[in-house]
Amino acid sequence: MSSVSSLPLLPAAATPSPSPSETSTTPAVPSLEDAQESATNAAGWVEENWSTWLAIGLRVLLIVVIAVVLRVVVRRAITKLIERMNRSVPGVEGGTLGGLLVNVERRRQRSQAIGSVLRSVASFLILGTAALMVLATFEINLAPLLASAGVAGVAIGFGARNLVTDFLSGVFMILEDQYGVGDTVDAGVASGEVIEVGLRVTKLRGDNGEIWYVRNGEVKRIGNLSQGWATAGVNVTVRHDEDLDKVRRTLLEVGEAMSKEEPWNELLWGPIEVLGLDDVLLDSMVVRVSAKTMPGKALTVERELRWRIKKAFDAADIRIVGGVPALAAEEDADPTAAVAAPSVYASATSPQSERATPIAPSGVPK
Repeated sequence: MSSVSSLPLLPAAATPSPSPSETSTTPAVPSLEDAQESATNAAGWVEENWSTWLAIGLRVLLIVVIAVVLRVVVRRAITKLIERMNRSVPGVEGGTLGGLLVNVERRRQRSQAIGSVLRSVASFLILGTAALMVLATFEINLAPLLASAGVAGVAIGFGARNLVTDFLSGVFMILEDQYGVGDTVDAGVASGEVIEVGLRVTKLRGDNGEIWYVRNGEVKRIGNLSQGWATAGVNVTVRHDEDLDKVRRTLLEVGEAMSKEEPWNELLWGPIEVLGLDDVLLDSMVVRVSAKTMPGKALTVERELRWRIKKAFDAADIRIVGGVPALAAEEDADPTAAVAAPSVYASATSPQSERATPIAPSGVPK
């Protein structure tokens, strides 16, 4: 035992320590206990929050389903309302007057435009409200979002103010039924027959066949020549010495006969009246004849009335004058009035003609 204890102690073999580079590059391998602890924490976190997630998901699903169903129901209700408006047109057209005042195409376009506006507004309100409710379910602060949307809306409104003005003007024009397809209107910037009414642009066909595209926001006033009734007026100019009673009697006979014939009995909505003298001149008199007609048919009635008045006056030996004064037309015209004054150049031997003769070139005999 003493010999063993007296032996010198040998130093233990030194274990090499890892270099710093090896320590930094070699990833630490998690142990099984660490993996089990992480899985346990994740499972616990999921177990604690799964009810919240489920509640949020069900709430979002419920909001989306309610919004979709409500949108479908509202759009169908609006469509049914528009179809009912269109189906009510034949019932209104039972009488002649109703058929004249109601235009099927006009009412169809008006109802379709109103339905399009109502459906768009309903979809925007329903889906927009649902989107805000979904964001609120996720506890997202909506104040910055709403503020940004407000600023963006103001910027877009300033940039597209003309478009917004056209759209709003078109909506009110359609809702108020200011004009429709088939109406003849004077929009200030253009006039003609309305062939299409839109929310932004109205199309007019002019007298020469051209199509005018009028922005609704540019229309400051509208003169509708196709609503209610029109007035046909004819001025008849006769000699100053004609018998006024005879002229009135002849005009009333023409009006009575015209109002009993087709199709003028439908175009005339009132008796043809002789309003009296519209103007009295030294050599002529102007008698005014007027009648209430169907909208847009005043010009047709005026032409037919002039035709009949001329034939009736010829038969009654009543002379119609106009343009050239009556007394001046009766005077004998001077036959030499259109003859030009004699000219000195008419004679080839006159001094003026000789001086105007071209000079012959040298060497050429005159």
